[in-house]
Amino acid sequence: MKGLRRSTTSSSVPSTASPRLSPSWIHLRSLLILASATSPRRGSLRSPWTKRKRKHSLSHRHWHNLLSPDGKFHDGGVKFIKKVRSGGVDPSIRAEVWPFLLGVYDLNSSSAERSITGIQKRKQYESLRRKCQQLLDQCHRGDRLKVIDEVSNSVSSIFNKDCKFHDYEDDASTRPSCFSAEYLYNLQDDHSIHDGYYSSNLSYFEKEYRDQLTSIDRYAWGAESSSSESSLEDENELLLASSISDSCVEHDPILTKIPSIRGDFSEYNRTPEDFATWQRIIRLDAIRANAEWVIYSPELAAVSMEKALHSAASVGLKDYEDLDPGMVYHAARMVAVLEAYAVYDPEIGYCQGMSDLLSPILVVMEEDHEAFWCFAGLMRKARQNFRLDETGILRQLNIVSKIIKCKDLHLYQHLEKLQAEDCCFVYRMVLALLRRELTFEQTMCLWEVMWADQAAIRSGIRKSARERMRLRAPPADDLLLYTIAACILQRRKLIIERYSSMDEIVKECNNMAGTLDVWRLLDDAHDLVLTVHQKI
Repeated sequence: MKGLRRSTTSSSVPSTASPRLSPSWIHLRSLLILASATSPRRGSLRSPWTKRKRKHSLSHRHWHNLLSPDGKFHDGGVKFIKKVRSGGVDPSIRAEVWPFLLGVYDLNSSSAERSITGIQKRKQYESLRRKCQQLLDQCHRGDRLKVIDEVSNSVSSIFNKDCKFHDYEDDASTRPSCFSAEYLYNLQDDHSIHDGYYSSNLSYFEKEYRDQLTSIDRYAWGAESSSSESSLEDENELLLASSISDSCVEHDPILTKIPSIRGDFSEYNRTPEDFATWQRIIRLDAIRANAEWVIYSPELAAVSMEKALHSAASVGLKDYEDLDPGMVYHAARMVAVLEAYAVYDPEIGYCQGMSDLLSPILVVMEEDHEAFWCFAGLMRKARQNFRLDETGILRQLNIVSKIIKCKDLHLYQHLEKLQAEDCCFVYRMVLALLRRELTFEQTMCLWEVMWADQAAIRSGIRKSARERMRLRAPPADDLLLYTIAACILQRRKLIIERYSSMDEIVKECNNMAGTLDVWRLLDDAHDLVLTVHQKI
């Protein structure tokens, strides 16, 4: 019996005996092995966007549970930011949530404070709209004086034998310059305005442009602003708007440099003629906006013809005979908001592509002044994409190039052979924030995660709640660029093996529309943030 016991013991214990493991340690070890086997990433931090980790979007019930009876967040917005970053926002509460993500409302504000802020911002927006009308009136008067002066010069030239009649219509040097290179940028979609269209219709556009200046439709709220008393009131309101406590401006180093916020439209030598040019391009882009948003906003799609016509008349919108009432109403709102932004930020004014960024916001926000301030919050980061010198967008392309180089040197070297290492083939992705590559719903999900990152950084949540957010992806101010780099890296094999020119890569990027998985992109982007961010 003893021999049997010894043989059993010797066969079950190895020659180099090890300490006996307690049941609790064995259980803990099995959990660690299971966790490592199911971990989606090799890094120590887990992505909040993986299928295993990602939960449902921020729901209506969860949203209201985050708020105290006075409307403040219980924890300063930490759980709110974490929830949006991991799953986005439910469509039913986007109109309530987006102003927080875009800096319209402070995360520490109460319901009463937000009510006051909303009233102030409505007045600011109405002041900007009246300023739009004043600029058009000035342009109208200036155009009439120009015509009178030209007629006078033509008559006086009869008495000078050495002079010839001056024909304004035939002198290209005196025509108003309606389009510059930035407006001719082709966004390569089914409703964009192509270069051939511009070149064949340029003379028609210029003639129509002059006709518009002599027959400007008054806005509904600007019909009584012709008197000096009303004009003075408008100027006072605009100056008052600049002194209102605005968290989106006071705490933002970029927006504090925009002169129009302080009521000075001429800081960048902008003129009423510049504004009239912007207005013309805005109307063209608004009418040609796609109808992808219709299924996401049945209320807007059901707008009556009477309401649509009234909105179009209030902004002087024309040439919409082929559009449905919902599209006319959408286009009129787009004109109103974009014109107001051109006055709000005269350094940027309006450039083609901005209408793509505004369209999702108009679908979500029912009031124009709410849509305007959300758009201004979006443009806080995106305005660098529309600078005339293109320094902002070139800097971002350089970052995408560095990300690819650090992550995949083989792919980068292939791009060098094709003279595409500057990553200009993702120009449209950067400009329109992947709006053309993702579906409408995917776009809003991606933007919400991006805005949550920016809100976390803007509000200092990243620092104050570092330990609580330790197991989540660290907020990145350039998450869009990491997402774009992820798009290219997902197609590295195709690019290396099949493509031998940058034109082919551009075509591949343009064909991405509707084929991307936004949450997989965010997961890959998070991996890039963890592994590459410190190197670049």
